[in-house]
Amino acid sequence: MQSFFRACKALPRLLRHRWYEGQVRRIFPEKLLQDLAARVQASERQHTGQIRIAIEGGLPWSYLRRAAPPRERAVMLFGKLRVWDTAHNNGVLIYLLLAERAIDIVADRGLAQRVPAQQWQDIVARMAATFRAGQHAQGLALAIDEVHALLVQHFPAQGGEARTNELPDRPVII
Repeated sequence: MQSFFRACKALPRLLRHRWYEGQVRRIFPEKLLQDLAARVQASERQHTGQIRIAIEGGLPWSYLRRAAPPRERAVMLFGKLRVWDTAHNNGVLIYLLLAERAIDIVADRGLAQRVPAQQWQDIVARMAATFRAGQHAQGLALAIDEVHALLVQHFPAQGGEARTNELPDRPVII
C-alpha cells in the first residue's frame, strides 16, 4: 500500500519531467545554441579551461524513481561528457534541468580548489534570477562570461601556447 501512495505522489513529478523533454528545443532554439557555442569558443581562446553546457528537459526514470537530486545528475554528466578529463583539470559544466528549474555548476578540481563554493552559488543565483525573467539566452551568456572571467584569472592562455579544443563548444541537449 505504501508503494502505491509513493507512486501516486511521484506521478506529477514524472509528468512534469516528460513534458519538459518536449520543451527544450522551443526554449533553446538552434540559433541560440549556435550563439552559445560561439561565445564558449571565443572564451576558450583566452584561457586554458574548457566550458561545457548541458541542458536537460527532464531526468531519466532511474533518477526519478529514487528521487535523486539534480546535483547527482550534474556530477554524473560531468563525468560522462568528459569535462573532468582536461589537461589542466579546469573544465566547467553548466547544467540546466528545466523540469526542476535547477541550475548547477560543476568545476574540476584544478578550478574548484581556487574558487570558493559560494562564488559558484552566486553565479547560479544570478542565472536563476535571469531565467525567472524568461531570459534564458542572457542567463547562459552571463554564466559563460562569469566562468570565463574565473578561468582567465586562474588559467590564462600563455602567448606562445598552442591551444587545443579538448571538448565540444556546442551546448548538448540531453
